[in-house]
Amino acid sequence: MEIWDYNLRHLAAIAQIARLGTMGAAARAVNLTQPALTQALARVEGQLGLMLFERRHDGMVSTPAALVLAPRIAAALDHTASPHVTTARMRALLALADHGGYLGASLATGLAVPTLHRAIKDLALSLRKVLVERRSNAVVLTESGHALARAFRLARVELEAGLAELEALKGREIRRITVGAMPLSRARILPAAVARFLKRHPHVRIAIAEGARAELVEPLRNGMIDMMIGALRDPLVEPDLTQAALFEDEPVIVARHDHPLASTQPDLATLARHAWILPARGAPLRDSLEALFDAAGLAHPPVPVESGSVMTIRQILIESDFLALVSPDQVAVECEARWLTSLGRLPGAFHRVIGVTTRTSWRPTAVQAEFLADLNAVAKAR
Repeated sequence: MEIWDYNLRHLAAIAQIARLGTMGAAARAVNLTQPALTQALARVEGQLGLMLFERRHDGMVSTPAALVLAPRIAAALDHTASPHVTTARMRALLALADHGGYLGASLATGLAVPTLHRAIKDLALSLRKVLVERRSNAVVLTESGHALARAFRLARVELEAGLAELEALKGREIRRITVGAMPLSRARILPAAVARFLKRHPHVRIAIAEGARAELVEPLRNGMIDMMIGALRDPLVEPDLTQAALFEDEPVIVARHDHPLASTQPDLATLARHAWILPARGAPLRDSLEALFDAAGLAHPPVPVESGSVMTIRQILIESDFLALVSPDQVAVECEARWLTSLGRLPGAFHRVIGVTTRTSWRPTAVQAEFLADLNAVAKAR
């Protein structure tokens, strides 16, 4: 079943039973009568196909299923932050945010356009916020609408993780892990970790979204991807994200195999006279390289091409006298094939930290934690 099949108020009641330990106290906490709470619990347990509590004379004792699900419900409710939010209203706003209009949201969800209109209107009235506005012939989310959609996405992630963990208790792990892969992770560490992980969990699906950090950071913050792997930022400017290091990478200067500088040890002044392919300004690699030239009192080298794509860099290098600065892992095959050659590392200490970036509020499931462990194991073995 999908999370939209559940009543959010009933789920909130489950969390309160787990927290308070008695039906009476939980009923008062969620403003339900005890018979209504008993019916709500029976309905949720029927939907899940699992018993959540053992009924004893002195109260309710959480089963392993409740111990898994209740914290996820509580985390989801922290994101929704209002008793006026229902799963129907969550679904309507997320569909509108994801599909850009009521018609697209209707086609994606199968819900009628008037139903979506009513759900979002009721949500806006209950929260006393303007969530959407009409511009010309389009409907767009306001700033408040975007903020609420982000909160709802994170709540959805928590509830979906809870349901996936319950499936794992039944021996049917159906979890999908979505990884944001920056260029430095794709050459070696991520493929090795995926292969290692899938040997133990062949039924888990891993989706890899490739891109630069600027393209991946908002999907990460919105809960659309679970983790982002690549060069870490120092300092980290997003307060809702956290970073964990995997290994240090020392980039090398690469050029075509028969480049004029091949088999030499060029100094910074020589390197400054050649054209480079570098990532856009703001990327740690570009900023660190330019700082190195600044410290030596040298003008920055020309950068006619800005790219972080190893495939693009490789092809341009093969057919030109350009230079590039990349991880040794990214061009190992090309150097072995004698398409490219390494001119060595830059003078002085020059390295970057490769690691995993996640949401601060993110609590990995068991399989996600195993995948992170595989990433760490591969990083240590490299």
